[in-house]
This record gives sequence, C-alpha cells and structure tokens, in this order.
Amino acid sequence: MQDYIQERVLKIAAYIVEYKCTVRRAATVFNVSKSTVHKDVTERLPRLDQKLAREVREVLNANKAERHLRGGEATRKKYKENQVS
Repeated sequence: MQDYIQERVLKIAAYIVEYKCTVRRAATVFNVSKSTVHKDVTERLPRLDQKLAREVREVLNANKAERHLRGGEATRKKYKENQVS
C-alpha cells in the first residue's frame, strides 16, 4: 500500500472516531468518495491498526443502528420547510 493511502486511511479513521461521524461526512471532509472511505476503513485499516479498526467499526455500527432515525428527521425537516413556503 502506498504511503499516501496509508496516511489517508489513518486520518479518516481518526476523524471518524473523534467526531463519531458518518461515512458520507468523512468523504465530504476528505474530498473522496463514500466508496473510498468505506474501503479504507473496512479493508485497509485492519491491516494497519487493529485497535483503531475496532473503534471505527463501533462508530459505524452505531451510525447504522441510528440511520433510520436520522433519515426520518431529514424527511420531517424537508416537508416542514415545504409547508412554510
């Protein structure tokens, strides 16, 4: 794995753990695709740092468990804004 990829993987992982953010948010912040972030944290990270990989997995699992709530909130907000107009 090339050095710049390893550095990106570790930075993305640290960001996800620190801010408990989603894959989409990390992708936006690091200006890469969601697919790249996902591949980095699920395939590349475990080869570099097992402990950090477990921490990221916990955050991603929590996000997955909560995503239906965030989606519902976004939909409510969308329709509430449309009613006001």
